[in-house]
Amino acid sequence: MAEVAKSNGDETAVVSAQSHGTVGDAVGTAVISPDAVENPGLPPHRKRITDLDEKSERTAERWVYVLFYLSIVGSLGAVLAYMFFPMESGDLWEIRLNNMFVGVGMTLALLALGIGAVHWGKALMADHESIDERHPVPSNSETREAAAEVFTVADQESGFSRRTLVRNSLIGALIAFPIPGITLLRGLAPQDQDPVVLLKHTMWDSGVRLARDHGGHHVGAAIRASDVTIGSVFHVVPENLGQATNVLDEKAKAIVLLIRLDPDVIKEPEDRKSWSYDGIVAYSKVCTHVGCPVALNEQHTHHLLCPCHQSQFDVSDQAKVIFGPAKRPLPQLPIAVDDEGYLIATSDFTEPVGPSFWERLK
Repeated sequence: MAEVAKSNGDETAVVSAQSHGTVGDAVGTAVISPDAVENPGLPPHRKRITDLDEKSERTAERWVYVLFYLSIVGSLGAVLAYMFFPMESGDLWEIRLNNMFVGVGMTLALLALGIGAVHWGKALMADHESIDERHPVPSNSETREAAAEVFTVADQESGFSRRTLVRNSLIGALIAFPIPGITLLRGLAPQDQDPVVLLKHTMWDSGVRLARDHGGHHVGAAIRASDVTIGSVFHVVPENLGQATNVLDEKAKAIVLLIRLDPDVIKEPEDRKSWSYDGIVAYSKVCTHVGCPVALNEQHTHHLLCPCHQSQFDVSDQAKVIFGPAKRPLPQLPIAVDDEGYLIATSDFTEPVGPSFWERLK
């Protein structure tokens, strides 16, 4: 059945069709505009210069495998930079050199690999227009066979099997690219020392004064208890940090947040009442999730927030975890005041600082 209707002066054709034969056949209508845009079809194919000139094709192929070889050079260069520019002493200049050369190598590896792959696709792979028709789901056996044939056609059109230099250089670049990352994993932790010992013992000791952290290797003045007002937060390091052989390594373990609360809101077990002084508490600044710096303090709720993964710790209740992926409280540093009114540590941390790891309970 077909009907023609007029609406607002514009003539439209309303076509109603009904199928018969099987239960569940749909009945529907479609509004067809008389001035619908016709399918313009595909524009005339324009060949690339590499399709017309064999010399240009060979030049493009050379560029592709040269870029893949450059990617290999970058990957290996990053590994060599990691080996020949160590940063074990903690000197900032050595760290800068290491980061710069390793970064340049990895950048060259990824950039050359990406540019080579793009240039291969734009200049050498088959360049023709095609239309993929929709097919019902699931595919029948003929369609599945056709899909398998697609891989054969893709191989022929890309020249993956035929262009051996391009293929082999690409495989080499893909193999070489992860090597710098694998090499850098070695530096995550020393292999010859127990991580429990390394992370449990820091430069804090009985009598060591708490000093302001001025960034990098710089240690500020020692802090008096009278300098810490209720609600204030100090970023603190050991006063003797400058005497360390590897300053940054020791600082990464020993850095502390010093906060003063109203003594009435602090919840302390009997065995920790001597760990604070007149509402002043000190907790490790290193998040127990993956080691990010916990440095955001909400004064009214007494919550510390880790900006990386949003773990929250309650400073008024032993820095217990109240939200987020962290699984244990921030380690507390026992503190007191010396004869001159300066805040001092009474011992080192009593547990390993930093992220949780399975060996820490040994």
